[in-house]
Amino acid sequence: MRAALAPVAAAPGGVCETVRVAQQRPASPGVGSCERSLQVSGGNRRGNLVNPNFNLDAVSLMEYVILIIVIAVLALVAGGWLLFVRPRRGRGSAPPGQRPATPPSAPAPGGGGETGTEAAQAGAAAAAPAGVLEIERPPPSAGRMVRLRARLARSQTSVGSALLNLLSRDRLDDETWDEMEEVLITADVGVAPARVMVDDLRTKVKVLGVRGPAEVRELLRTELLGQLGDEDRSLRVAPHNGTPAVLLMVGVNGTGKTTTCGKLARALIGDGETVLLGAADTFRAAAADQLETWGDRVGAKTVRADRDGADPASVAFEAVSEGIETGADVVIIDTAGRLHTKVGLMDELGKVKRVVEKKATVDEVLLVLDATTGQNGLRQARVFAEVVNVTGIVLTKLDGTAKGGIVIAVQRELGVPVKLVGLGEGPDDLAPFDPGAFVDAILG
Repeated sequence: MRAALAPVAAAPGGVCETVRVAQQRPASPGVGSCERSLQVSGGNRRGNLVNPNFNLDAVSLMEYVILIIVIAVLALVAGGWLLFVRPRRGRGSAPPGQRPATPPSAPAPGGGGETGTEAAQAGAAAAAPAGVLEIERPPPSAGRMVRLRARLARSQTSVGSALLNLLSRDRLDDETWDEMEEVLITADVGVAPARVMVDDLRTKVKVLGVRGPAEVRELLRTELLGQLGDEDRSLRVAPHNGTPAVLLMVGVNGTGKTTTCGKLARALIGDGETVLLGAADTFRAAAADQLETWGDRVGAKTVRADRDGADPASVAFEAVSEGIETGADVVIIDTAGRLHTKVGLMDELGKVKRVVEKKATVDEVLLVLDATTGQNGLRQARVFAEVVNVTGIVLTKLDGTAKGGIVIAVQRELGVPVKLVGLGEGPDDLAPFDPGAFVDAILG
C-alpha cells in the first residue's frame, strides 16, 4: 500500500492513476474509495488523501459529545437538588452558619414560635426534678391491723364460719366434734392443738350449756385467744448504751425477707425512728438494689457491698458500725435466703450473727415465714431457731390462700410469738400482730 501511494506525493497530477492501481488491489481495512479519499475545491481538482488517523478523530469527537452530555446531566441533577431538596431541609433547621436564636424572657409580638420554645423549655425544667426520688412520709404502724382486718377476713372467714355452724347445732354428738377437729387440722392448726381445742370446747359446752349464736361465738373467741396466748409481741427497737437496736431478718428463699425489711423500715420511720439498712444478701441478683430502693423512698441509708458474692458477715458488721457512727436508732440487716436443710448455709447464718455481736447486741432475730406453706413452715422454724435463736415470727401472705391456724401452730411449737403479719403487697401492708383483731377477722 505504501508503494502505491508513493507517486502521489511526488506527482500530484497522477492521483487518479495511482488510485486506480490501488482499486485494482484488494481493499485493505481502513482505506476508502477514491471519491471518499479526494476533496474537490473550486473547480480545480486538487486531491488530498485523507489522514490515516481519520477513525481516531471520529472516536475523539464521540468522546467529547458523551462528556458534554454527562456534564449536562450532572448540571440538571445539581439544579434539581438546589431547587427542591435544599428548601425542604431548611424548613426544619436554621440556615448553615446561623444558630437558632435564644428565645427572650418575654415573647415578642407575633412570635408564636418563640412562645412554643419557651413552653418546651419550661416542660423540660419541670420534668428534670421528676428523676429525683421524693422521700415519702409513711403513716404510723399503730392501728394497721384493725384497718386491714377486712382484707384478712376475706381469706379467713371460712374457717370461723365452719366452726360457728358446728357449735350452733342443736345436737353436738361425737360426729360433730370430729368434724370440728377436722376443720381445725385443715386450717393448719396442727393435730395436737386441734385436739386440745376440741376437748376444751366440749367441756365448756357441757358445763355452761351455751346454745345461742352470740354465746357460741364468744366461747369460740375465748378459746382461740387462749391458744394464741398473751405473750409480749412488741419489737425491741429502742437504742441502748449508745448503740442502735439491731434486727436480723432470716428465712428460706422466696418468703419475702427483703420486702419485709423495706416495709418494716417504713413502719419504724412512720413511728419516728431513724433506720439504717444493711444489705447482707450478697448472693441473690439485685437484692441490694431492691433494698436500697425501699430505703431511698423513706430516706433510710443502705450499706451494701461493692460486688456480688461478698462476705455477708462483713457487710452486716459495716452496717452496724455505720449505724453507731451516724447515731441511727435501728439497724435492719437483710440476709440471703437459704434452705434449712443446707448445713453449710445455716452455719454461715450463725457466723453473721456472731460477727455482728462483736459490735452490738442483736436485739431481734425475725424469722420470715410464708403463711401459705402451712406445716412446712414449722420444720423451717425449728432449724432456724436452733442456729440463730429466733425471737419473733413474721407471717407474710396471710391475706391469700393461707390458713390462719399456722399462727397457733408456730407459737405452740416454738414458744415464739408472731410479731408481724403481711396482709398485702402495698408498702404499708405490714402490721403488728393483734390477736384480738385476728380472731375477730376469723370469726367474721
